[in-house]
Amino acid sequence: MAFLNYHHLRYFRAIASEGSLTRAAARMNLSQSALSTQLRSLEENLGQPLFLRRNKALVLTEAGRIALDYAESIFRSGEEMVSVLRNQPSGQRQILRVGGVSTLSRNFQISLLRPLIGRSDVELVIRSGNLRDLLAQLRAHTLDLILSNLPVRRDAETGWHSHLLDEQPVSLVGQRPRSRKKFRFPEDLSHTPLVLPSLDSNIRAAFDLLMEQLGIRPVIAAEVDDMAMLRLLALEGAGLALVPPVVVRGELDSGALVETHRIEGLHESFYAVTPSRQFPNPLLGELLRKQKGAAGIAKR
Repeated sequence: MAFLNYHHLRYFRAIASEGSLTRAAARMNLSQSALSTQLRSLEENLGQPLFLRRNKALVLTEAGRIALDYAESIFRSGEEMVSVLRNQPSGQRQILRVGGVSTLSRNFQISLLRPLIGRSDVELVIRSGNLRDLLAQLRAHTLDLILSNLPVRRDAETGWHSHLLDEQPVSLVGQRPRSRKKFRFPEDLSHTPLVLPSLDSNIRAAFDLLMEQLGIRPVIAAEVDDMAMLRLLALEGAGLALVPPVVVRGELDSGALVETHRIEGLHESFYAVTPSRQFPNPLLGELLRKQKGAAGIAKR
């Protein structure tokens, strides 16, 4: 049985945090050569390289990310031991790191993560950003999955998997109209202000194509790349917002917004993008199985 040195793990965690042997050595008050020797001993013990050198920085390998998760768990266990002996018990927790693209409905993200929210044994780390940045984090093993409204093309280098989680209809929603005149689609779009998702949104592309086919030039009051901002602009009366109703479910239920028209044939797709992993996060499989059972949609 291989001997695991607690100090090696502490040095390894410092290097991972700093991304540099030089900075980690200064932080730990050690020479760079001594720290490098300690890291090499840990890698030999584990039989896996823990870092790759990229652009003069040290980046965790997949094995390195797994080792760091275990190291964090070990240090938390040490803290837990002290807490227990001081009669202040605390439970160990699993970590799931989730990235959500900024154009994705927050309501949908919450509904997906709801089985894990509030569990005493789970810690959720949730980040938001554009798809390119989130994919970089997924590649660097700092995320376990990305929630996106676009699938990601798989290639030999990355091995992404895009799991179709759900499809939602898309509508025009806004403040309750003062006039009792019924909204006419698509005729009224030529003089009705619209709040639209940005051009990189799949529903925006489908909507623009539909307008072109119908010969309608819509009045664009605002264009945003964040669903939360789109919802706020609709509440402010900036125009009719093009959104899946799930994005504004609370506002529709309360009457703050109304669904003016549901656009036939237009849908928003929701995907979970995961990488090929030798050591997959067990929480990820649990989450996808529950969502698949709830939605009744096979993963792609």
